[in-house]
Amino acid sequence: MGPSRCPWGGCAHSAGQGGCVPQESNGPTDAYAAIAKADRLTQEPESLRKWREEQKQRLQELDAASKVLEQEWRERAKKELEEWNLRQIEQMEKNRVNNRASEEAFLKESREEDPGTEWEKVAQLCDFNPKSSKQNKDVSRMRSVLISLKQTPLAR
Repeated sequence: MGPSRCPWGGCAHSAGQGGCVPQESNGPTDAYAAIAKADRLTQEPESLRKWREEQKQRLQELDAASKVLEQEWRERAKKELEEWNLRQIEQMEKNRVNNRASEEAFLKESREEDPGTEWEKVAQLCDFNPKSSKQNKDVSRMRSVLISLKQTPLAR
């Protein structure tokens, strides 16, 4: 008997010799054929490759557009914040001027010592309209006393 190939293929020794271990193979035994098959399996179809390139280009355009839009929003927000700060400063200055004027008027009135004008000063500080009163307590008796004192002041 001459040397014969192993029944499993791929072995160079004869079938009669022991120690032949079958080689597991999922494809061609030729190395070049296996590489070619792997290349065919991993290679994408032309339509998928074209779609991926278009998708990549679209995503880059969207990223660039979103960056431009974000920059515009930042600039607009910065401008609005500066305007708001200016309005706040103007409003605070107006409040300061008004508060100073009202404080000066109050101090001027409180320093006046005209006899018999005490109840008029109290009447100016009180709200005599019962509908606009926001208090929960009943102050109608106090209101009536102040009104009567305003109309007929006490004589000393």
